[in-house]
Amino acid sequence: MNEHIAELRAVVERTAPAPDDMGKYLAKVHERAYTVTDTDVGEVLAAGHSQDEIFEQTVAVAIGEGLRRLDAALRVIG
Repeated sequence: MNEHIAELRAVVERTAPAPDDMGKYLAKVHERAYTVTDTDVGEVLAAGHSQDEIFEQTVAVAIGEGLRRLDAALRVIG
């Protein structure tokens, strides 16, 4: 399992930095992903970002948050 976790960490690390104008959207993904709507994604598309770019940034932020939570849980358990 550790190799899979390491692979996920590598995905986050090699993802290009997010453009500044995606900050509001990505903060929403990070803090409360369950509230993201098609409208949120549409706004980022309208700002000129491709679906691929939005997908990659969304996945990287979601994985990063999941790993942060995993690390916190492991600290509590360990």
